[in-house]
Amino acid sequence: MSEELVVLLANDGTRIGTASKALVHTAHTPLHLAFSCYLYDGQGRILMTRRALSKKTWAGVWTNSFCGHPGEGESFPDAIARRAEQELGTTISSIAPLLPDFAYRAVDASGIVENEVCPVFSALVASELAPNPDEVAEYAWVDPLALKTAALAAPFAFSPWLLEQIGQGSLDSPRP
Repeated sequence: MSEELVVLLANDGTRIGTASKALVHTAHTPLHLAFSCYLYDGQGRILMTRRALSKKTWAGVWTNSFCGHPGEGESFPDAIARRAEQELGTTISSIAPLLPDFAYRAVDASGIVENEVCPVFSALVASELAPNPDEVAEYAWVDPLALKTAALAAPFAFSPWLLEQIGQGSLDSPRP
């Protein structure tokens, strides 16, 4: 398997190169391109995942369905479909933007920084889940309103990007 690269960005969002994903996430993480995705089922529920305990950052916290980094020259839809397969062992359909201009910076308790321009998308699950245990400790299908309520009641249990995305209305858009 080849080394995964992330697309580095200037402060204005201009692509300025690539760097190894394994080396870029440090206490001085440069701005780079990513995405988040909320996966819905046919009942309008959202798939929430709990990050694997072996993850380098935010291990064991609940977050959106999955995240990732598009490769150089890779479209968001292609990257999202690829990552759904890698992380959740599933196929998806109906990819749609929710927060196309989302960006955030957060520091994990370990001191590692996330610093991303991270458009947020929704999609529909199209096959059974088979989560990768290196990525996902557990998962649950939840009602969007219940997710908002839980995030407000216990923000410490959720990823900082999920909290910001909810605050910016990521769950207020119509379901795909």
